[in-house]
Amino acid sequence: MEKIPAYSPTEESGRKKFALPVDSEHKATEFRLFSVAAPHMRAFHLSWISFFACFVSTFAAPPLLPIIRDDLDLTATEIGNAGIAAVSGAVFARVAMGSACDLFGPRLASAALTLLTAPAVYCSSIASGPSTFLLVRFFTGFSLATFVSTQFWMSSLFSAPVVGTANGVAGGWGNLGGGATQLIMPIGFELILKMGSDKFTAWRIAFFIPGLFQMLCAYGIFFLGQDLPDGNYAQLHKSGDKHKDKFNKVLYHAVTNYRGWILALTYGYCFGVELAIDNIIAQYFYDRFNVSLHTAGIIAASFGLANFFSRPGGGMLSDIVAKRYGMRGRLWALWSVQTLGGIFCIILGKVGTLGVSVAVMLIFSVFVQAACGLTFGVVPFVSRRSLGIISGMTGAGGNVGAVITQVIFFRGSRYTTEKGIMLMGVMIIACTSVITLIHFPQWGGMFTGPSKGKTEEDYYLSEWSEAEKEKGFHKASVKFSENSRHEGGRRVGISE
Repeated sequence: MEKIPAYSPTEESGRKKFALPVDSEHKATEFRLFSVAAPHMRAFHLSWISFFACFVSTFAAPPLLPIIRDDLDLTATEIGNAGIAAVSGAVFARVAMGSACDLFGPRLASAALTLLTAPAVYCSSIASGPSTFLLVRFFTGFSLATFVSTQFWMSSLFSAPVVGTANGVAGGWGNLGGGATQLIMPIGFELILKMGSDKFTAWRIAFFIPGLFQMLCAYGIFFLGQDLPDGNYAQLHKSGDKHKDKFNKVLYHAVTNYRGWILALTYGYCFGVELAIDNIIAQYFYDRFNVSLHTAGIIAASFGLANFFSRPGGGMLSDIVAKRYGMRGRLWALWSVQTLGGIFCIILGKVGTLGVSVAVMLIFSVFVQAACGLTFGVVPFVSRRSLGIISGMTGAGGNVGAVITQVIFFRGSRYTTEKGIMLMGVMIIACTSVITLIHFPQWGGMFTGPSKGKTEEDYYLSEWSEAEKEKGFHKASVKFSENSRHEGGRRVGISE
């Protein structure tokens, strides 16, 4: 029985020692949640905390909307437009972030974007009307592209057997910011009120909380993080230990891989739905069930806070089923969980009592967020050479899905909010069905087995030309191919 080769924590390989067992690429083969050991676990904690901060900033406005709309005299359409702006800003930013990660490394890319978008958070405090409110939400939303650097970073530091778990926990705990901000902003607002400010001043001051948090995270990543187990991109390029790839080559192998496009579409109806819900859920419960602003914030927070276990659970489920069923198991689990999420979304739009609505919303949140974790259990295997752009395309798909959903169902008065939620569930089920089309020649798909004679090396080395292979640029892909063999499942006789 063949296992992925691992080095012990104290073994020296290539003059590098690591606190965690590693494979031939020096990626960690274990995920130790409560460790802060450099570089693997330190990068994990830096990445999810910074992504958490960006989520807090991007969705700092929705829990205070009942106050903000009165101050700025916002209509329902203008609020909807601002919500669309908040998630649309990151569409191209996520693709660009993927390219930046491929070329410059996740540490520099993440720190730069987190720092550059912090001023937009501060400027929320000086919004004076619908236009300026829309603009600050648009530019703050760019920060959500740090999700791509988070997933890229984890995929660069953790080996195949635990990469789904690492991606799921980092992404899930980062997404907690969408729920935490539903508590942080109202509490901050109330404290500022008690200090003597009027409500129209208090909401503005409250935006300094996420702005400062985001800046501190940017500096933490830059000074404490490390791109790869063996060092940062700049020093590895300089020493010749890492090939400096060409953007046109990386882009070509990403956009010509149809699997990336399918995952971008399906991610639009798990993470995209989560973004849409973050924008509308507090106001929905406030308006429909006549609860207080504080109560609406708590209910809305419970949706996002489910990410503490639901998205990580999706990543763990992906790794668990892969041990026995390989990539085909990952795909089946993704399709099943996301489809169930669509069913509960439809039910949420139909129930009309507060208690039942909250219960169904919580069940729905678990499935839709777990689907996000399951998605990024598949993404790292789509391409080795173009991982950053594939991650960016998938992440951007989430934002595109949020924009489309917001425009169709939650903008203006075409549909009631509950009707929009129900129709959104129908779209989840429909868009998830395309997962059945994904097929890896070396592993198969949901309904088809592997192509005869195809190996991991055939798939990943096809991204390199013969001239590039002669120069040795493909060596990292060879190691990745070896470390990914277990994705064939037990049918090929590979052990857990």
